[in-house]
Amino acid sequence: MNPSVTGRIHSIESFGTLDGPGIRYVLFLQGCPLRCLYCHNPDSRSLEAGTKMTAGEVLADILTYRPYIARGGVTLSGGEPLLQPAFACEILDGCREHKLHTAIDTSGIIPLSEAAPALDRADLILLDIKALDDDLCVPLTGASNRNTLATLDYCEAARKAVWIRHVLVPGYTLDEARLGRLADHLRRYTCVRKTELLPFHKMGEYKWEALGCPYELADTPPPTDEEVRRARAIFESRGLN
Repeated sequence: MNPSVTGRIHSIESFGTLDGPGIRYVLFLQGCPLRCLYCHNPDSRSLEAGTKMTAGEVLADILTYRPYIARGGVTLSGGEPLLQPAFACEILDGCREHKLHTAIDTSGIIPLSEAAPALDRADLILLDIKALDDDLCVPLTGASNRNTLATLDYCEAARKAVWIRHVLVPGYTLDEARLGRLADHLRRYTCVRKTELLPFHKMGEYKWEALGCPYELADTPPPTDEEVRRARAIFESRGLN
């Protein structure tokens, strides 16, 4: 580990329970190339914002929580954590030296030529598939899903454990035909250990307003409990956990 490598930090959650197994230290890195319509952290997009820290400073902070995260671990999230691959690698190396489980929460948007070293170092990849088809992914996020699917293929070849995340957005991804195609695509992968279908919410809408940015989903309601149940049933019918 090179403790002097610096990175930009958006925020830290020291007692996370939603970003991997167990209680986790979640490090939200600054910067994201995507422009997801439902982003709940639009303030994390710029790579120039956030707090500058060294890998050594971050690891020292992580270790102060070791008694609480020993059976959980550390998750790098964002923004898009693999937009800062060298910094991510140093944090992952430091955690490994201290026998802490690590996960990367990524959209897979970063090309493998840059992302692979960090993917190789992590114990678990939380891969957020925005949409299977580019006809939806591009208008929803501003980018193709090509790198995301390549990341999943890479994890399959490397036998790297993956949890899939997919946000259910009414009028966009909350579509039974699209969900069926995604589930059929995922069922072929032995690396996929878990799928998480996450209901769309608008808890970050105030951040868009604070930034003076139009929030296109202001009139989009969260999915109902019944809609979420039906979506999960589609995945369960394909044998996906």
